[in-house]
Amino acid sequence: MQFDKEFKCTSWDFERESNYESITTELEWVCDDAYKLAVGQSFFFIGSALGSIFFGYLADRIGRLPACVLSTLTGASGDFFTSFVGSLPWFSFTRFISGLFMDTQYVLMYILVFEYLSPQHRTFGLNIILGVFYCVGLMISPWIAIWVTNWRNYLWAASLPALGMLLFPVFLHESAEWLLTKGKFEKAEKSLRGVAKFNGRQVDDSVFDEFIKHYREKLNNSQNKSSDTFMGMLRTPRLRKFTIILLIKSMIITIAFDILSRNVEGVGISPFKLFSYSGFCYLPAGLTIILFQNKIGRKGMACASLFVGAIITAATGYLVATLDPSDYSVLLGFMVSLGRYGAVVAYDAEAQYAAEIIPTSVKGRGVANIHVVGNAFAFFSSYIIYLGTFYKPLPSLMISFILLIGACLCLALPETLHKNLPQNLEEGEMFAKGEKWYFFPCFSRRPKTQKSATQLESSDGITNKL
Repeated sequence: MQFDKEFKCTSWDFERESNYESITTELEWVCDDAYKLAVGQSFFFIGSALGSIFFGYLADRIGRLPACVLSTLTGASGDFFTSFVGSLPWFSFTRFISGLFMDTQYVLMYILVFEYLSPQHRTFGLNIILGVFYCVGLMISPWIAIWVTNWRNYLWAASLPALGMLLFPVFLHESAEWLLTKGKFEKAEKSLRGVAKFNGRQVDDSVFDEFIKHYREKLNNSQNKSSDTFMGMLRTPRLRKFTIILLIKSMIITIAFDILSRNVEGVGISPFKLFSYSGFCYLPAGLTIILFQNKIGRKGMACASLFVGAIITAATGYLVATLDPSDYSVLLGFMVSLGRYGAVVAYDAEAQYAAEIIPTSVKGRGVANIHVVGNAFAFFSSYIIYLGTFYKPLPSLMISFILLIGACLCLALPETLHKNLPQNLEEGEMFAKGEKWYFFPCFSRRPKTQKSATQLESSDGITNKL
């Protein structure tokens, strides 16, 4: 680059990594125009927040499966049309459309799988799916980008396979639990029988009859019983504290997760290679949750992952500032991958922890609202990454600081392992009352609490038979 007397760059030459033509190099969004990429990506996260609300509403109205298909096709269309843009306004608009499905598609598929798995298989099933398939997708995506040579071709390659979602209703069943809550008992039974047939299991008709009868009674009772709302969680002191902490934690984890996933430059390794190699961390992250979450507890896993992630991220920032990337590229790349590993563990563990703290009567709305708030604050991640142009390790140091705040906040939350979870706001207010902030089940000899009758009533009973 060349600079005039006022220190403004007037010309530049690009060094294209692996001969890849990025949007920055093609549209020359550098120097005075360097802010444009951050602005456009910020609209992506605004779309993510609004998409979570809109498609979450659709999922409750028309079903998990159609909402999942629609959200994926919407996001794919945004990616496809982004490939034709040449200006900031259109780039911002198309990234907004793409953002509508970012986390929504993940959450809806997560819920769909969650509602079909029995409790003893959920931790393993959900985390092994993410640890294997999501891991593979992350690791191959940079090589696809290099293969297609430029960002426009990459967006085409990434968006067109989404048309395969149109076949999902042919092979997948709608959530039986959602169908039951909507009183669609015949369709729910058909879905459950289809799953049993696919698994080669023989289930007596009496089991289905008893199950449907139970849900008919449960639906009739719920229509005249619960008036709990998400705002009700803010009216009582303990639930208000839990809710605020969960909201702040969601902001912290989402921002850290996004930045540690995208901020892969300045360590002496090709960002394509580093992104691909660090994507492998999803497999050990999933295995970590499977192995330790039920032993050290939800609070222990959440606190430890945030604390260790903060230390690793701070150390990485220090090393980036003091070491020559050309001589220590392997070490710096390894540290970046470790930081990403910690963020993945924290992100995945948080989803289950929040769902267990929030009372059943407001769980759907509560989890959705907390998720939306976290995504909304991901708006700032592009600007935090931009701080690296002033001082290279600054994004890492800032993320380390907020991760430490998140780890400390975890201590104020209750442990949920081996406990009867709250079913309504009243139980939520009294949940774990008197428990010390330093209580961790791995250091306690307290016997495991037996499940209550309300916990045993649900689709869990029949999913064990399918």
